[in-house]
Amino acid sequence: MTISYQFNVHTATLGGFARLLFRWSGSVYKLVFKETVIFGLLYATVSIIYRVALDEPQRRTFESVARHIGDNKNLIPLTFVLGFYVQFVVGRWWDQYNHYPWPDRILALVILYINGTDERSRLIRRTLARWTCLSTILLTRGVSVVAKKRFPTLQHLIDAGLMTKEEVDLYEDVNVGGQIY
Repeated sequence: MTISYQFNVHTATLGGFARLLFRWSGSVYKLVFKETVIFGLLYATVSIIYRVALDEPQRRTFESVARHIGDNKNLIPLTFVLGFYVQFVVGRWWDQYNHYPWPDRILALVILYINGTDERSRLIRRTLARWTCLSTILLTRGVSVVAKKRFPTLQHLIDAGLMTKEEVDLYEDVNVGGQIY
């Protein structure tokens, strides 16, 4: 869903831009706001403890620990470790993308092998296309919040024309020995 903010931008006042950033649904500020507040609170807590609660020998110990951490933070370069992490994450994402069951690949084969212009051939192709889209939706409902919100129940799949009532009964009768998402 696209949300337009253009009418709010031209009326921006002194604090309007900050309000607009926090209202923005896809805002990076909204994404990291909680972590930033937690970091700020922890930093303030450590600073207050250092300035108020610690005596002079404890401050020197704290400073020596902080200096030791600062001196040794470059023993393993962060970019080196981050490179392995990014390679791992992108590799997993790319594997998921390559193994995703795209309906168009399957349906191109269906069109190739089930040819004909009669009503029966058309009905078979249409049913296989519906089942292919249905299987993709049933698969993604377990991992995608967007798909789960769009089709939260099997009745929504019936309403969208992806399943019939008889197919829902058959689907519910299947015993998989675990939880069906």
